[in-house]
Amino acid sequence: MTVHLHTLPNGFRIASERMDGLKSAAIGIWVQAGGRHERVEQNGIAHFLEHMAFKGTATRSALEIAEAIEDVGGYINAYTSREMTAYYARVLEGDVPLALEVIADILLNPSFAEEEIEVERGVILQEIGQTLDTPDDIVFDWLQEVAYPDQPLGRTILGPEERVAGFGQDDLRRFTGEHYGPGQMILCAAGAVDHEAICRQAEALFGHLAPVSGPRLLQPARWQGGERREIKTLEQVHFALAIEGPDYRAPDIQTAQVWATALGGGMSSRLFQEIREKRGLCYTIFAQAGAYEDTGLTTIYAGTGEGDIAELALLTMDEIARSAEDMTEAEVARARAQMKAGMLMGLESPSQRAERLARMLSIWGRVPTVEEMVARIDAVGTGDVRDFAARMAGGAGLALALYGPARGAPGLDDLRERLAA
Repeated sequence: MTVHLHTLPNGFRIASERMDGLKSAAIGIWVQAGGRHERVEQNGIAHFLEHMAFKGTATRSALEIAEAIEDVGGYINAYTSREMTAYYARVLEGDVPLALEVIADILLNPSFAEEEIEVERGVILQEIGQTLDTPDDIVFDWLQEVAYPDQPLGRTILGPEERVAGFGQDDLRRFTGEHYGPGQMILCAAGAVDHEAICRQAEALFGHLAPVSGPRLLQPARWQGGERREIKTLEQVHFALAIEGPDYRAPDIQTAQVWATALGGGMSSRLFQEIREKRGLCYTIFAQAGAYEDTGLTTIYAGTGEGDIAELALLTMDEIARSAEDMTEAEVARARAQMKAGMLMGLESPSQRAERLARMLSIWGRVPTVEEMVARIDAVGTGDVRDFAARMAGGAGLALALYGPARGAPGLDDLRERLAA
């Protein structure tokens, strides 16, 4: 399988990867515009715009958009993250041109009809309400907020209800005018695809676009850390801890990922074995390493009972500290194997392949080979992981969010003291 790349004169990028033996394909457009590109008064507009893309165009109603793809057995969807918004479809080989045409239509010709804005406003307000009623969702929004306070990266993707309640046509058109230029779009396709045919169609659909006017300023992330504790009568305390980590271009990003995997990435991980299996303090506990353009964070989450939260939190800090001292070669090898297997298994899916093309182009401006990424993982040694864990155990960059019957939970200072003990 070979990755093919092409850039139109206006900066619109195209990447495809044919997967022999498949009869279907994934195709989509990833726009480098997400929650962190919003000004404070725009908070939630990127996500609102993603919803509105499916609410009708100059030539199709919302129902006709859905029918165009589902009549041929495919599906179409979208998502908004803090740094990107994606619009994608999965279809059979012969329907790739149709899928690309529909995606282009919803991106380039949205109607933003007032009546549809009002309908979708109600849908998004319901989505916000659902998130607020889902503790293991909202606690991560609060964690992000205390890690990056008073800046775009710390704001919720959905936006606050009062902002969403006020968005109108002009707000949507202003955001697309600022951020939906050809230089911010990446068309990616994988599976049963013909690169040359996709390039020809893309040029016809997107070649006329002019770059967005004016500079797109991205506010640099400033990790601050802190604590948010929301007391509520729930069955469990939801505990979320974050430690400042490397950005996705940093040389130690793979080390961060290996450490997080060994610490809490599976049933054999330290946190799972010590806190769930040996002590029975929780049902769910995990660690993961996330990264952005200029910052990153390793996150640990657990849900536990009111009477167990103090022990769970302090044991978590013990495991972080201990990993800097006695992380074994076997644990690191297992974590590397988990990471490689997860990546390679995921790449058997055309949707994951297309997602990877977009992510790599966004990060590196190129698509590293799978062999290169495997080599980067394999290069992480036990000493690297221990050294990285020691830096994380320094405890300077901690953020903590607690939700539920959390009065007895240790505070941030208590956790720092435990790390230093």
